[in-house]
This record gives sequence, C-alpha cells and structure tokens, in this order.
Amino acid sequence: MKVLLVYPKVMETFWSFVHALKIVRKKSAFPPLGLLTVASMLPDSWEKRLVDINVEPLTDEHLRWAECVFISAMVAQRQSTEEVIRRCKSHRVKTVGGGPLFMCYGHEFPDVDHLVLGEAEAIFPEFLIDLEKGEARREYYSKEHPDLSNTPPPSWHLIKLSNYATMSIQYSRGCPYDCEFCDIIVMNGRRPRTKGLSQFISELEALYNAGWRGSVFIVDDNFIGNRRHVKELLPEVIRWQRERNYPFTFFTEASVDLASDIDLMKLMVEAGFDKVFLGIETPEEESLKECGKHQNLRQNLSHSVRTILSNGLAVMGGFIIGFDHDKPDIFEKQYRFIQENGIVTAMVGLLSVIPTTRLYKRLEREGRLLSNFKPSGDNTHADGALNFIPKLDREWLIENYRKLMAKLYEPKTYYDRIKRFLEFYRPRMTKKPKLEEFEAFLRSLWFLGIKDRAQARLHYWKSLWNTLLNHRSALVEAITYAVYGYHFRKMFWETGGKRQIAVE
Repeated sequence: MKVLLVYPKVMETFWSFVHALKIVRKKSAFPPLGLLTVASMLPDSWEKRLVDINVEPLTDEHLRWAECVFISAMVAQRQSTEEVIRRCKSHRVKTVGGGPLFMCYGHEFPDVDHLVLGEAEAIFPEFLIDLEKGEARREYYSKEHPDLSNTPPPSWHLIKLSNYATMSIQYSRGCPYDCEFCDIIVMNGRRPRTKGLSQFISELEALYNAGWRGSVFIVDDNFIGNRRHVKELLPEVIRWQRERNYPFTFFTEASVDLASDIDLMKLMVEAGFDKVFLGIETPEEESLKECGKHQNLRQNLSHSVRTILSNGLAVMGGFIIGFDHDKPDIFEKQYRFIQENGIVTAMVGLLSVIPTTRLYKRLEREGRLLSNFKPSGDNTHADGALNFIPKLDREWLIENYRKLMAKLYEPKTYYDRIKRFLEFYRPRMTKKPKLEEFEAFLRSLWFLGIKDRAQARLHYWKSLWNTLLNHRSALVEAITYAVYGYHFRKMFWETGGKRQIAVE
C-alpha cells in the first residue's frame, strides 16, 4: 500500500515563530513528531512518504501517488486540514484522521473515511489489519493508555531535518494533575508513563546519527510527572551528552513545583536543559483554586519562577484570562507578574473550552457554552477563544486582552523584560555559539538592529550592549529572546493585538 502522511499547515500562532524563522532561515519550528512515529508503526512492506505543508506544498502529484492519506492535526491546523480533506476527496483518495483535532471534533469531519481516536499503540494493530483487508470501519476508538516500551523511534529519514529550527522527541505521556480546563489526562491519562532508559537513549542516538545538532524539544505533557524515573534517566543523558561533547540542548514542559526540587533542576541543567515551559496560568489565587491548579498554590509563584531562573533554567510561561474568579484588575495583575519576574516568553491567552474537559461539562450544565462556535486552537487570538459566556463582560475582556498583548510586546516593555530576566538568570553552563547560531546572530543584527522600526532598533542595541557588559554568559539566551521578540511584535504590537490570520 502507498501511504502519504500529511501534516497540515499550522496557523500563525504564538508558537509558530513564523517571523523569527526568517532570521534563522528555517521553514518550520518543529517537525511532525506524531506522524513520524506513526510512520514507524506501518508495515515495512508499505511505501511511505510524508508531506509537511509547513515546509513544502501538497501537490496533486502526491495525491495521485497515494492510495491512502494519513492526516494528524491539532486544532490550530483545522483550516488547512479541511482543505487537505477536500483535495483528497476530489482525488478519490481514502483518508485516515488522528490526533487532537479529530479526538475533539471528529464528528465535524464527515468526509474523513476512517477516524483513529486515542493512542496509536492501542489501536493500530487492529486498524492496520482491517485496512489492508479493505474492511476498515469508519471509527476506531480506545481509552487505553498503553505502555510506551513498544513505541518505535520516529522515521527521521522521511523529512529533511535542516528545514526545522528544533527537533522533537518524547519521553513520557500523561500528567498527575487534573486541571479543569486541560484535556491532557483525557488523551494521555493521569499516570505518567515513560519510555525505558535504553529506549530513550537510543532515540537520542538515532537523532544524532541522522545528523542533528542543536535544540531538542522534549514534548512531554509534564516532563517531571514521574520524578523517580526522570531522576534515573538524567544521569544517563548526562553521560551520553558528555561522550559526544553536548550536541543537544533541551527544553520541555513541566509543572511549577519543579521549583521545590533543587537536585532535579541541577540534573536537568547538567543534562543540557536550558529552558522550561510552565503552566503558571494566573497570579489570582482564587482562579487557581477554581481550575484545580493546586500545585501552583503550594508556594509563592514569583518565588518559584525566580528559583528556577536562578538554577539555570529560563522560564517560558503560559497564562490564562477568563476564569470565573478573575476580577477587573486581572490584566494589571498579569502584566505586573510577567514583567517583575522576567518571563520574556509569556503566552497569555483567553480561556477556551475544550469539549473533552471537566470545564466543558461544568459550563454545559450551567448553560454557558456558545453554540456553533469553532475554536481556532489559538487562544492568543481574541476571536479564537472565549467560546462560552464568561462572568466578566466578553467584549470588555477581548478589548483589554488586545491592549495587554500589545503592551507586553511593544519594544520597550519586551526588552525591559529581557533585562529583568538577565538579573535573575544564573546559567550553569556557558554556551559556545555554534556556527549556525553565529550566522543567525549576524542576520539578527540586520533584521533587528538596522531594518526594524526605529523604536525597536533603539531598544535592541541597548539590550545587546547591556548583555555584553553585564551578562556575557547569557549572550546566546539574550539574542534568542531578541529574535523571538521580532515574531511577537509582528503578531501583537504592530497590529495593536488585532492580528490578521493569513489564509494560504
């Protein structure tokens, strides 16, 4: 069988980094890890090709070649997914849909021939047998959360690694916490499952042998969800990195209670981790209680962020506005918290209700869900969230949200945040810029120091000078954040928070 694996276009979002990619000369931020792993689960006798629409167009020739098209997508890829399905139908090619988009909204895609809902390891054996026989059902669904020991490594040969700014791998699935708005435990369960030590190290080796050197995103729902296993893994990663002169730097997602474990942070930094994304959500304690984010209430949030920074991990933060217990001063509280704690990469979004969550069920009982509302998957776009009736006025929330985003990412505010970050950040390992990073730095001088708007240029040069004088050990981080800022300004500041989504 000839199988074409298609990864739809990701809309311009906070994490797409489309504008920053121009500076580093990459086509996409991250590879389609899910599809690359699915490809490894297909029979060896099948012919396989992969098209990531974020780096190359899906052509009619691709569709004429294929006997079946596998589509994996997130909600932020919905628009492109609909177009892919339409084209497949016009070419009379069977389609198979999987991933978060279809898990939540599969019923809204009647033209997809087969839906595979749940973790592939639990479903694929039966589905692939039926598909090969020509007897596949419309829907395959499993709530099972299988052991990861049989998960194969990604098929890296199907993509051109140089198209991407960062590679991705997975160590674990699941999260021990039960936040009301989150669908992670629905998809991946509350018991974090991990890959074996040798299994994970072999995946690092495979990526290394494929030629990759640089940043690697460990995509786990909560990397520290199973701390015992992580503390067993990290010494092995440290040994592997040392033997190869540290070819990779890592970043991942974790819960805020990472700040309570100094030994774990030290191990992560020694293994090559340089930043971590935290679901901070809000400085409003009553809102944290409301959504069940109890792990964020165990110690002062500002103290937690600064502790992590001082131990050598840069903090990227996720924030949400729109909880029932938010008060009218929530925008000022969020702004002060982000600025005062030097959280340069601050993803502030309006609350969006996902159908599989406890929040959805509660708001459904309360009659507060908005009908015929399709979330865009981008909660940093004001029109793509708040798919329910909030306690505060909806239009007031949207208008003040736009003002907040424009304020957070205007040049002075943004570079002030970099300066604050450098005051708290204590890198444990000084990075030596690689040739590719040095070339990106030279291009950043042109884009940010010469070509950018006058106001932005001024603050860029002041920030660079401050870093060279006072924080030289964090030069790579400061330049990276300056490049990120170029993307965020294009999204938020230059549009006053009212950004337009390009249709391609």
